[in-house]
Amino acid sequence: MIKQVRICGFGGQGIVLAGVILGHAGILDGKYAAQSSSYGAEARGSACKSEVVISDGWIDYPHVLKADILIAMSQPAYNKYCCDVVPEHGVIFHDEELVTPNPQIALSHFPVPATQRALQIFDNRLVANTVLLAAVVSVTGIVTPDSLKLALDKTLDGRHLEANKKAVDVGFQLGSIVKKH
Repeated sequence: MIKQVRICGFGGQGIVLAGVILGHAGILDGKYAAQSSSYGAEARGSACKSEVVISDGWIDYPHVLKADILIAMSQPAYNKYCCDVVPEHGVIFHDEELVTPNPQIALSHFPVPATQRALQIFDNRLVANTVLLAAVVSVTGIVTPDSLKLALDKTLDGRHLEANKKAVDVGFQLGSIVKKH
């Protein structure tokens, strides 16, 4: 088993952090994981992506060639990467408020109201990345829920930890709703 995940959006949305958390969760599940990221020179507000490869065995190439899972948090990022998803089984998760999917892309799209819920529940959009990541984990099972929660403990400091733990629970709830549709 090898899964390639690309998380994309713009700087300031926690795209790189989501990739680090996902990669760490893969390791906690006893798998091999490689994570890389890139972002524009301005960082905040510019294009950003994080790539995570999770495998049962050695990873020969640590970058995503074709994503099995695309997680898009901005329209420009979606537009750039939606055609780089494995056609046979790839899936696209997107922030429902920030991305309008292309109806010509013949892949499964899963809209998740991550930013909307982050603002409603936390009055803070900074946890939208965690809400969306948890929804993806809930639907795909790419890592276990327990490893995702433990990865938060290993990755975040106390200042952000509690809000992100609650955001994971919100994302798991949204994921269970998305699975039914």
